[in-house]
Amino acid sequence: MLTITALNHTYPNGTRALQGVSLQIPCGMFGLLGPNGAGKSTLMRSIATLQRPQSGSIHFDGIDVLADPPALRRVLGYLPQDFGVYPRVSAYDMLDHLAVLKGYAARGERREAVDALLQQVNLWSVRKKALAGFSGGMRQRFGIAQALLGNPRLVIVDEPTAGLDPEERNRFLNLLAGIGENVVVILSTHIVEDVADLCPRMAIMADGSLLAEGVPQQLIDALEGRVWRKTILKHELEACRAAHRVIATRLLAGRTLVHVWADASPGEGFEPARAGLEDVYFATVAHRRAAA
Repeated sequence: MLTITALNHTYPNGTRALQGVSLQIPCGMFGLLGPNGAGKSTLMRSIATLQRPQSGSIHFDGIDVLADPPALRRVLGYLPQDFGVYPRVSAYDMLDHLAVLKGYAARGERREAVDALLQQVNLWSVRKKALAGFSGGMRQRFGIAQALLGNPRLVIVDEPTAGLDPEERNRFLNLLAGIGENVVVILSTHIVEDVADLCPRMAIMADGSLLAEGVPQQLIDALEGRVWRKTILKHELEACRAAHRVIATRLLAGRTLVHVWADASPGEGFEPARAGLEDVYFATVAHRRAAA
């Protein structure tokens, strides 16, 4: 269990990246949704001991993370949003080098671990290829391989599917789902579908604050009957925004499909829309922005 209590962090430029964030994250996949600038990466870096929040606490399986960062690092696997590699080095040699840094001193044990991970992430056939020649999806799979060195009990992946094509995205998400059966895996993303497909629990962040947390289907059920849709002309959108709480818009055959959040029918032409996780996300973020 990962327990985060009242984390706060403000950057020197005045940006309040974390504002009293508290979470309890059990074993399994946990999705952290939020727009760019929500504070997700600051939270992930704080958990990963890469930066220290100004106040609050983090505990993982008996480890006081802020008091004893090395203890957490021994059980942590981390795939940041951007990670660097030596481009001319092969995937095998690079992973072998990282295994040495991770503490695999015995050559036989290290070879066994590297071989198994390259098989697991489906990179065995290209293990001798230089990393510079890898596609975006192959790089991400290599990234998760290095994160899994040492059999971590906590794995953090920050925006892992951004920029991947649909086939690579599916392959990567299936890999994450398999990992998440036995350890705590935090998936930080702004892509709603990633969380909907994978995570039995989730949270939504914006402007450094935790806005919602729970089981995705329960959050969807709470919005049922309060989402309405209507197809309008493009030039009618501003008037619609002024009159209603528009939570999402989408172009559809040259017209604009709007989703509106309301307890009762907003008026003529609106029909009930079946709520989805995307509606939960947009409604939660829109409510935060309206309150601000």
